[in-house]
Amino acid sequence: MARTDRLMRLMDALRRLPAPVTAARLATETGVSRRQLYRDIATLRAGGALIDGEAGLGYRLTEDPALPPQSFSRLEIEALVLAVGDLRQTGDAALEAAGQSALARIIATLADQQARQAMHTVLRSFRPPPARAAVAVDMALLRRACWEELALDLRYRDLKGRITEREVWPLGISYSDRTLMLLVWCCLRQDWRIFHASGIEQAELNGRSFRPRRVSLLREYAATQARVLSSIQA
Repeated sequence: MARTDRLMRLMDALRRLPAPVTAARLATETGVSRRQLYRDIATLRAGGALIDGEAGLGYRLTEDPALPPQSFSRLEIEALVLAVGDLRQTGDAALEAAGQSALARIIATLADQQARQAMHTVLRSFRPPPARAAVAVDMALLRRACWEELALDLRYRDLKGRITEREVWPLGISYSDRTLMLLVWCCLRQDWRIFHASGIEQAELNGRSFRPRRVSLLREYAATQARVLSSIQA
């Protein structure tokens, strides 16, 4: 592999992988030995790349505007444009606008040829937005509660019209063709619950935090669902 290509692959791995990234992972991603990887890290640092960390601990890249722009393959550019265009399927105007804004900033960092490719992609999504039940709850509030691990007091009307009020720990939001769902840990039932966003009549922050439980609860939920699926398929 040419030296320039190897260094670009290393920069891409440092940008793409969750930091800190171990030397072993970086060596695997770039297809080189650890000894070569250490030399490449040193080369990038000498060229101005701000890479923190060391062997045995992992590496973290601090982006610098003086560094060369990111590089994408033509298919990666097509995938990005297609994915952002498909955000209209969520029915969330703020989310769609955020995707368009992020894509514009990405395109602005590309080399001229790649920027032109992004402006003339051949893949498009023309599906009309699905017909979903109207959502009254503030989606920005739900997103913030998930991100910052803030407990919510909910007033919820289920599909049978029954109303309950409970404290929940919001874990994630999911979109399907016809529904918008909120995955929570229900403090009342001490179990995971999935609520239709259209059924949430009121949601308020109650001042309590459940940090740092979100990641562990999501992992436990995924493991539980995997066991259920495995038992069904057995």
